[in-house]
Parts: sequence; C-alpha cells; structure tokens
Amino acid sequence: MPDQTSPPPPPEDVLEIGAPEQFAALAHPLRQRLLFALGHRPATVRQLAAQLDAKKGNVAHHLKVLREAGLIHVAETRQVRGGTEQYYQRTARHMIVAEPQAAGTAAMFAAFAQELDLSPAETHLTLRHLRLSPAKARELGETLAQLVDEAEEEAEDQPLHGVLVALYQQARSDHPG
Repeated sequence: MPDQTSPPPPPEDVLEIGAPEQFAALAHPLRQRLLFALGHRPATVRQLAAQLDAKKGNVAHHLKVLREAGLIHVAETRQVRGGTEQYYQRTARHMIVAEPQAAGTAAMFAAFAQELDLSPAETHLTLRHLRLSPAKARELGETLAQLVDEAEEEAEDQPLHGVLVALYQQARSDHPG
C-alpha cells in the first residue's frame, strides 16, 4: 500500500490488465462504472455516490477492491469537518485488457447497459457482422481505435459521452452457412 504522505504518481498513460486480482476487480458493473467516472478527474466517495446514484458504503467497498487491485489510488487527501476526505484517481488514463476474461467482459457490458439505460439523450448502438480478411480486420480495428483516441474533448460544461468499441472475429461454426 502506498505511503499516504507522499503524493501519488501522475496517471500512467496505459495500464495493461493481466493480474487475477485485476480481472476479479473488473468483474462487477459498479466497479466498471467507478472506473468510467474516475476517467477525467479525481473524486471522493461522496461525489462518486451522488454521480452514480449509489450508497456511499457500497461505493467505498468497491473503491477498496479497485485500490487493492492497483487500478486506482488516493490522489489527494483534504481535512474537512469530521475527518479526512480522500480523492481517488485511476492509476492509468487508458486500461487495456490484452486477454479478456468472461467475467470482466460481462461486467463491462453490464456497466455499459446501465449507462445506456440512464442516458438522457438518444443513444447509438449498432451490431453488424462483416466478412473481412485478417488485414482488413486489423485495418478497421486500428482506424476505430484512432478515431476514438483522436476525438477532441470539449469544455467541462459539456455532457460526458461513453464510447464502446469492439472488433472481434466470430467463432467458427461447424455447420455450413
């Protein structure tokens, strides 16, 4: 556990998820939503509970799991009436799961579904199957990643939008199409 008196390091650019405790931490939709919420700035348990419409005790528990997995850390502490307030921050701006596991993927999709249900604006969701050569699939994946990475963010008073991009090859079926 890091020393609370020294300032935490700034977020890394990319963290590759691979440890079992990281996969376990990602296997709950609220923890996924907490990571989404901490994507732009540090926040307290109270702020996160209000933002996600969740109980503070529940948020605190899930933050502890994320912290123990090395996915978040305490970025800052402040003295307030009644105690110390901790501001949590992601340890990396981008988190990449090199070899996804079913539980973490299911939790990510459950968190995504919750966010879609709560969205006050019209959402866009498309599932399409394409026949692509390996080279074309790689090119499409790189183009999608570049499009998301290069999207310009606007001022903080603008609504926050979620983007989920997935490109996968379907498993082969044993019967002819």
